[in-house]
Amino acid sequence: MEIDRPGGLVRNAAAGDHQAWNQLVNHFSGLLWSIAVAHRLNQSDAGDVVQTTWLKLLENLHRLRDPDWVGAWLATTARRESQRTLLLSGRELPTDDERQLETHAGKASTPESLLVVSERDRLLRRAFAQLPERCQRLLRILVMAAPSYEEVAAAMDMPIGSIGPTRARCHEPGVSSGCGGFF
Repeated sequence: MEIDRPGGLVRNAAAGDHQAWNQLVNHFSGLLWSIAVAHRLNQSDAGDVVQTTWLKLLENLHRLRDPDWVGAWLATTARRESQRTLLLSGRELPTDDERQLETHAGKASTPESLLVVSERDRLLRRAFAQLPERCQRLLRILVMAAPSYEEVAAAMDMPIGSIGPTRARCHEPGVSSGCGGFF
């Protein structure tokens, strides 16, 4: 059984190995969610993007030219699905109150703790919003999942060699790109 690389999992899943499929899903789901969230999709739309991406992989398992690059294939598919969803939905952005309800749904919290969390979140969103859009997208992907640089390159549509330097600039205080060193 070939499972050392993602390509091995793809080949085994294509042969009907359910455990290999489950390992692929466990390995790459965080990446797919981070891409959908980076496009500022709501929870429901992000879930639809992730589900559609997995369905497309299932439909194309036998057709992948290089199964070792399944992560890049998934990232590209998730990015395209996210963009398609945005075009179809008219892109409705939730208000701060709706975000607060989503964040704390089902949690027993005191009014004081909700206020502290709300203020912290507001300050973090404000600081994050001051970052250039490219830094925001890159940091969302890197924080939401632990993808390989190939997967990040596919999700960001940028050369692999640019990821490290771009990430460093996003973290440096006072750089000319205005990243400001918030992280």
